[in-house]
Amino acid sequence: MLVISRKKGESLLIGDDIEITVSKIEDGTVKLSISAPRSVTILRKELYKEVENENKSAAASDTRILKNLKK
Repeated sequence: MLVISRKKGESLLIGDDIEITVSKIEDGTVKLSISAPRSVTILRKELYKEVENENKSAAASDTRILKNLKK
């Protein structure tokens, strides 16, 4: 993992086409601006994890339904 310090207005680049800029720092919160091609999916990790957990629950439920159908 890379840990990097940035000040307001400073950026970092990921590859040739993704730029992340610190837009605002206030009260322990950092606002970031992300410039990336539309083909790149950008998700907040907590939402990604929530969807992942819901999908796992749904898959487990489907498995139980299928087992009941076999009986």
